[in-house]
Amino acid sequence: MSNKTTGIAAILGASVMWAIEPNLAKLAYETSGPLQTSAFRAIGVTVTALVYTLLTNRGNLKVTRKQLSVLCYIAIVGTLVADLLYFFALKSVPVVNAVVIGHMQPIWVVLIAYFVLKEDKLTKYDYLGILVMLVAGTLVATRTAENLRSLKLGTTGDLLVLAATVAWATTGIAMRKYLRRLNAGVITFYRFAIASIVFVTYLSLASKIVLAGIYQVLVGLTVGVGTILYYEGLKRIKAAQVSALELSTPLFAAALSFLIIKETVTMMQIFGIAMLIAGVILLSRKEETYF
Repeated sequence: MSNKTTGIAAILGASVMWAIEPNLAKLAYETSGPLQTSAFRAIGVTVTALVYTLLTNRGNLKVTRKQLSVLCYIAIVGTLVADLLYFFALKSVPVVNAVVIGHMQPIWVVLIAYFVLKEDKLTKYDYLGILVMLVAGTLVATRTAENLRSLKLGTTGDLLVLAATVAWATTGIAMRKYLRRLNAGVITFYRFAIASIVFVTYLSLASKIVLAGIYQVLVGLTVGVGTILYYEGLKRIKAAQVSALELSTPLFAAALSFLIIKETVTMMQIFGIAMLIAGVILLSRKEETYF
């Protein structure tokens, strides 16, 4: 199997895991809260990553000081901040809202690369893609034409997911820039092990560390597999291809949320998902003339 084919399969597998995750989280909330679910999720991912590292990297968890500093950043910003914001948001927003807004990361990756890192110039396709994706996110968050007419453009939960999305984008850039050659299991292990230590310490001191159901464990296993597949794919194919393949996640999530937790999707949200796909395709295009 070629490197590209392996990368494509890995990202599609990760997309399925990302679609399953919020549905399991919603089920976990029947007996537990976002903080406890996030803690056991982090522990589950850490164990999964450790097993993967034993199988693929002979259990070698050695990293350089520079790599460790980047891993700490990813753990704090990507897991302790972004993931926790996302899980709190899931208490109040539909799965489709969370997944679609979460998959607006390409916007922030492009903008951060342009304004902060000064690495890329923006093409007319970038500008158009960003505009289309912003409209897509607005349609999904708004849900109905009536809400749109009343300028009810989303909820506090939607804003929390948006904040998480920006944070995830920064960690994705950090990973691609500094950790491309590091084993996916090692990256995943450190990201969630560091977060697990913080979660367990806090919940132990607060006497709130209680495993309340199997769904908390399943969320961890799902995210562990998905994160490893994502990092493996990210190392094998271009970032634009990763973004395009990840667009299967909202479709999987919409179907699973209907089947598992009986959430419905409005026509406006379906149109928003289609626009999201169009926006990422535009962002993936290249041209010679820049603005």
